[in-house]
Amino acid sequence: MIAIIDYGMGNLRSVEKALTYVGAEAVITQDPAVLERAAGVILPGVGAFAQAMANLRAAGLIDPIHQALASGKPFLGICLGLQLLFETSEERFDDGPELPRGLGALRGRVRRFPDGLKVPQIGWNTLRFPKETRLFAGIEPGSHVYFVHSYYAEPADSSVTAAVTEYGIEYCSAVEVDNVMAVQFHPEKSSRVGLQILSNFAALCR
Repeated sequence: MIAIIDYGMGNLRSVEKALTYVGAEAVITQDPAVLERAAGVILPGVGAFAQAMANLRAAGLIDPIHQALASGKPFLGICLGLQLLFETSEERFDDGPELPRGLGALRGRVRRFPDGLKVPQIGWNTLRFPKETRLFAGIEPGSHVYFVHSYYAEPADSSVTAAVTEYGIEYCSAVEVDNVMAVQFHPEKSSRVGLQILSNFAALCR
């Protein structure tokens, strides 16, 4: 069973339906006990970084997420769920002096696309793979996936980058290190390619 974390932000039903389509059992939950029992965990997300962290704290999900990450079970972040895995983000909640802090599972920060680029980036864009990964097994370089975002992750260690995408700049659009995987795009909205990615993740959870 794959647990999809519900903290009030994300395309939960779309992710659940896509997993069901590829033959995986999935449940949407806020229950730490369900996260502990799950064979894999997905952290989805749509919206603002700081608000998402506030929602996770309010739901008592920060420690269960860290436990899931440390457990070795497959963990997948989607869109905002990728960004939350990093240490800080330039997407501020207020005008305070400090950047909002994320989960800190991966070193680095989340940055806004440079001035002059239309944001958010909405629509289909391509992937390039700097290394071979389990998440993208069977996916051809240049495959198109669906993006909606104004910020992107900048890992401190480039070796965690699993895919890169060009949008004015070349940026990290996916990561994979040990059991931790995450994508900036929406696989549940990315047709055949997205379903293959979710199928690859589900296979790791068996």
